[in-house]
Amino acid sequence: MSSDTTTTEPADGLGLGLGVSLPQADARAKTEGTFPYASDLWAEGLLWAAVLRSPHPHARIVSIDTTAAAEMPGVRAVVTHADVPGAATYGRTVADRPVFAADLVRHHGEAIAAVAADHPDTARLAAAAITVEYEVLEPVTDPEKAFAAPPLHPDGNLIRHIPLRFGDPEATGEVVVEGLYRIGRQDTAPVGAEAALAVPRPDGGVELYTASTDPHTDRDLAAACFGLAPDQVKLVVTGVPGATGDREDPGFQIPLGLLALRTGCPVKLTATREESFLGHAHRHPTLLRYRHHADAEGRLVKVEAQILLDAGAYADSSSESLAAAVAFACGPYVVPHAFVEGWAVRTNNPPSGHVRGEGAMQVCAAYEAQMDKLAARLGVDPAELRMRNVLATGDILPTGQTVTCPAPVAELLSAVRDHPLPPLPMDAPEDDWLLPGGPDGAGEPGAVRRGVGYALGMVHMLGAEGTDEVSTATVRVQDGVATVICAAVDTGSGFTTLARQIVQDTLGIDEVYVAPVDTDQPPAGPATHGRHTWVSGGAVERAAKMVRTQLLQPLAHKFGMSTELLQIADGKITSYDGVLSTTVGEALEGKELWATAQCRPHPTEPLDENGQGDAFVGLAFCAIRAVVDVDVELGTVRVVEMAVAQDVGRILNPAQLATRIEAGVTQGVGAALTENLRTSRGLVRHPDLTGYALPTSLDAPDIRIVKLVEERDVVAPFGAKPASAVPVVTSPAAVAAAVRAATGRPVNRLPIRPQAAVVVG
Repeated sequence: MSSDTTTTEPADGLGLGLGVSLPQADARAKTEGTFPYASDLWAEGLLWAAVLRSPHPHARIVSIDTTAAAEMPGVRAVVTHADVPGAATYGRTVADRPVFAADLVRHHGEAIAAVAADHPDTARLAAAAITVEYEVLEPVTDPEKAFAAPPLHPDGNLIRHIPLRFGDPEATGEVVVEGLYRIGRQDTAPVGAEAALAVPRPDGGVELYTASTDPHTDRDLAAACFGLAPDQVKLVVTGVPGATGDREDPGFQIPLGLLALRTGCPVKLTATREESFLGHAHRHPTLLRYRHHADAEGRLVKVEAQILLDAGAYADSSSESLAAAVAFACGPYVVPHAFVEGWAVRTNNPPSGHVRGEGAMQVCAAYEAQMDKLAARLGVDPAELRMRNVLATGDILPTGQTVTCPAPVAELLSAVRDHPLPPLPMDAPEDDWLLPGGPDGAGEPGAVRRGVGYALGMVHMLGAEGTDEVSTATVRVQDGVATVICAAVDTGSGFTTLARQIVQDTLGIDEVYVAPVDTDQPPAGPATHGRHTWVSGGAVERAAKMVRTQLLQPLAHKFGMSTELLQIADGKITSYDGVLSTTVGEALEGKELWATAQCRPHPTEPLDENGQGDAFVGLAFCAIRAVVDVDVELGTVRVVEMAVAQDVGRILNPAQLATRIEAGVTQGVGAALTENLRTSRGLVRHPDLTGYALPTSLDAPDIRIVKLVEERDVVAPFGAKPASAVPVVTSPAAVAAAVRAATGRPVNRLPIRPQAAVVVG
């Protein structure tokens, strides 16, 4: 019931340490199908769980009758809100989400009850046998109407309002462009099944085995609902198949723990695809209104914006998403005057929460559309207009924070602008697959137009607005093997590989083992915003350097020199003058060395009543040029090429970095063209992978990483910046810009619907 180890030997000829393309530690196990995902777990005496979910987006619960379910053969327990011994609600930022709906249902798919039985089919049948009498209520699904609607929650409908005031409100420009934009509901759509296993302990506690991305927070939330102390609940992180948001919602874990405590048996739940779509959080659908002012040369004078995030039924991470949206509403451009109003509101729509690039992606699509409008109004090349306004180190954000980190935005834009364009497709039968719609498409080559579009994006690193970012790591060396203990969950970011490389680089030890993650280890925080590369990687580096000092001190003392005069390279310890030369193995013989260290970046502060404050530890930037072919009769779009230039700080693993960027771009292309979890009056339509169109390998464009700017951020432990979020933020805006260029249509909604790309006449 624990995840596989991450010990691997380096491939021949690859070398060791930072800057080397060391393969992912778990790559072979995942390729061979032996990697232990949560859905693979088993325990003696295992029971199976099923959850009853509401068929309505808004309803009053009149009664719940579990009698028929409880009396079914094979059913061991049925739990509802009345059986929650501790806190009835939970939430990572605001505890407003019930474990089980008690009086009201606030979204389609909300959990009502859970069943444990000796067979999964029995559990599902028993859940279906629970009788719930509902009084169906009118759902509030339009976020604009949520302001005046009756309260959907005791905390009200408004989760947060951020007004940003920067500069002179009376300032105006010679040229003004306006726009209204809508961003759809993108789902994280994890390919691996969401699953968990709960095992009761003899001391009255419980162990949870799941693919959590924030294990200590999830443990604390669960313990509060179980009415237990945190040390009575242990969460073990099983194999994470990858995450672009919160991988396992606590709403899957908490009912399991309740059932395990009630039955005294291990209980397992593997969510169906429908349950995943209904239960976990999605990207915030967003409505944005913009007005840009510029002078006659196209230099920005003032940006005015209104941003409305649809949080769905509960708060989740909406406050943080709104802060990012408001702070980055003007993009990586110099704006002397900015006035932004941002709101996040509750509705009866599916819940919204953390998805890679939250807040920043939505505003990027809007402000880049505004830049295209401004360029068209002035008759200026879109890339040139952007170049006249780009942000640089030393400039001031609309939040009043000075950009102190490297901000090579102009260099990034120049790189993608100057990269050669891809060739036009040949008008020949064998190249039909190059047309929008593929080889069986109905389009004609004469209806295809090519478009080129640009976008610049930015994201913040680590948490924001006063979040206490800290991680703890231990490095232990014994018998020539190094062990790293750190509760940082590798969600596909390659942290376990990075941890190995850090230790190899610092100590010269080839064999490095990264221990599985559980909550018996000190907290490392959530796997978001590039945190673990910076904070957890920094903690590993500090611990490894402390061990390095322990290793070198006896040698330095023996030869009458300081440890700073000794170096470790290629498994050897040598002095500056060549007097000392020995291997790391010889120096370690018979010794056990260990050290524990923490990494905590400099503090930030919340945005004040005017949206001002040093809210971010650092920033990362990206420029993308998209090339698309559009069938203007059918509205079909083929993304031909995405040229990417990115501000990465420092390349720690070239292969992993390229993979992260390519994955981020592809996720952004999905948001631009196909991905939208559709609802009708709060009901999720087609909650499956036939109704939710993910881009496949055939849809993925040719991704050209044309430049990676290595300008190290001096406050980061390695100078590196997060890699995957900023291309997700930037690529949808670039695709939309290219479709605008091809069609002349405004393209003010994502994903782009076919009718928006059709040219009439």
